[in-house]
Amino acid sequence: MSIAQIKSSIPDHAKDLRLNLDSVLSETGAPGLTQKQIGLVALASAIASRFEPLVAAVGAEAARHASPQELDGARTAAAIMAMNNVYYRFTHLVEDKEYATLRAGLRMNAMANPGCDKLDFELASLAVSAINGCGMCMDSHEKTLRKHGVSAQAIQSAVRIAAVMHAVAVTVEQSAAKPELAAAA
Repeated sequence: MSIAQIKSSIPDHAKDLRLNLDSVLSETGAPGLTQKQIGLVALASAIASRFEPLVAAVGAEAARHASPQELDGARTAAAIMAMNNVYYRFTHLVEDKEYATLRAGLRMNAMANPGCDKLDFELASLAVSAINGCGMCMDSHEKTLRKHGVSAQAIQSAVRIAAVMHAVAVTVEQSAAKPELAAAA
């Protein structure tokens, strides 16, 4: 499935997602990000959204602007954040703050050399953390990005990409699972 096919499978009741999908995947609609960064953030976000047709479509589009190693960097961000977001969301949300003082004991060696630029990795990690709802991780990645001179607008663009990828994944998957929804649209 291509991005165009994904877009055409969005039911009419969610037509704003079609417009938003076009918007956030362009430099005009994602100010502060390069086309490569848009692709990497979109790929990591699609993976976190768990809808394989979207992952494949976004991956094919991202491959037009990023190397295979850079694409693996986005995949690494999605994989590491799938683990970290659960763990750190737990330590942040439980009442007993002792857990936050304990060593995590989780391997995260890939973060040292993720395969893409560190800031691109941070943008992708922030987007995945937003999808997974880990406030502690979002705060950490946002602070790192700002410390390295990334604008608030670029950070917002990454989170907007995550929001749209997730919404598209949920909507298209549900429409495909329940054809009567698509017919009613």
